[in-house]
Amino acid sequence: MKVLGYIYRVVSNFAFLALVYYSLNFMEKYNQRAIVAILVLVYATMRTVSALRSFYFFQKIERLELEARRLAAVAGEAGAAAQRRQVVSDVAVLRRDGEMKSYIDLFFLAMVVLLCIAKIVTN
Repeated sequence: MKVLGYIYRVVSNFAFLALVYYSLNFMEKYNQRAIVAILVLVYATMRTVSALRSFYFFQKIERLELEARRLAAVAGEAGAAAQRRQVVSDVAVLRRDGEMKSYIDLFFLAMVVLLCIAKIVTN
């Protein structure tokens, strides 16, 4: 299931990249192409800020994981500690998956930004 999430993220970002590429290549007038490229750059900037904020969120979750592990070790109850450890490990897996998906998003957004800048700079 994790792999399907990554595949979906790559395919959807690639489709966005292809859409931007074809829309910028088929516009004949430089003014129209520049306007579309600037609008896509604004959208990519908003998504990049959102991805970077998610890294801040993931960092806070990681601190909570460490604190929960420390508290579980101090508590030392057999049944409840095992359940808490399972919850903490599940959260750690979800956090790592979210980070990987954010890295995938940032990679494709960087490609979109490079494409838009190239189309703005060239005639």
